[in-house]
Amino acid sequence: MTSPTKRRLGKTGLQVTEIGFGTAPLGNLYEKIDDRVATETVAAAWDAGLHFIDTAPFYGYGLAEHRVGEFLRNQPRDAFVLSTKIGRLIRPHDPDDEWPGVFKGALPFKPVFDYSYDGVMRSFEDSLQRLGLHRIDVLLIHDLEPVSIGSEAEAEAHRSALLSGAKGGGYGALDELRRNGDIGGIGAGLNYWEVAESLIGEGDFDCFLLAGRYTLLEQEALNSFLPLCVEKDIGVFLGGPYNSGILATGAVPGAMYNYEPAAPEIIDRVNRIEAVCRSHGVPLASAALRFPLGHPSVAAIIPGARRPQEVARNLATFDQPIPAALWNDLVGEGLLRRDAPLPA
Repeated sequence: MTSPTKRRLGKTGLQVTEIGFGTAPLGNLYEKIDDRVATETVAAAWDAGLHFIDTAPFYGYGLAEHRVGEFLRNQPRDAFVLSTKIGRLIRPHDPDDEWPGVFKGALPFKPVFDYSYDGVMRSFEDSLQRLGLHRIDVLLIHDLEPVSIGSEAEAEAHRSALLSGAKGGGYGALDELRRNGDIGGIGAGLNYWEVAESLIGEGDFDCFLLAGRYTLLEQEALNSFLPLCVEKDIGVFLGGPYNSGILATGAVPGAMYNYEPAAPEIIDRVNRIEAVCRSHGVPLASAALRFPLGHPSVAAIIPGARRPQEVARNLATFDQPIPAALWNDLVGEGLLRRDAPLPA
């Protein structure tokens, strides 16, 4: 494929490739991969022009940042845009004391939530060390939600530390880093648009990473969140464009939706969407990758990969030509909202 088109990421002013590279799999998410394969995967993404890279301390408890940094620190610094996250400090942990996480063969550390001023500064400095870089382009508040933290009460306590703690809380640290030029933009990486929207009124945010909440199956973010992003020039980039599987596999037996077996009504809806795609000769997965980019606030999607072959597959899926008639038919069948901006 030719080099991916670039788009402006909200108020950051950064130009990002509209298909990026998500690195959670490089933290050994669900499956252990060796360092050689990880390096080859990052190199494959780079060679394909995917120069917008998203990572996090949480991914493999530092492992993904190490692997990404090993490659990126040998590239011209202005040739890529890198986002990482705050919200968890990665503390040493005895590997013999089993930690039941989703990262298999992670580094001997354990994540500890900390959204305070000092926690954000420590997390930022630790990320620089792991990455071997002198600056980060986008720094995101990670997983400030009950579903990730454990309870409403705990999430509210951490939100308070972020927004009103000592020295202005974690948000004060983020704003200070941005004003000093240590980072290019601040935002949050979240699973729910409602939480992202609630943060907009609490500070000056440049962008959000939203996981799986604006897709062929879900457009509720059009109710208020995405219009607010347009109004305030907040950029959005999207993870989880397949809703954790079903928009890639189709409605096959055992298809997953939001990390659980898909309910019958989801199976039926996906079958109907796939029938429209099939009538235009377009794979369901290709429509899933392209649809979110129709919205003016959406700058990029960031599918992940753990092997070079998966990078190639993502690119081939993304490159599939899609006629405008497909989107119009999905709207006509009631499978896309009529107010959803359609890809060109």
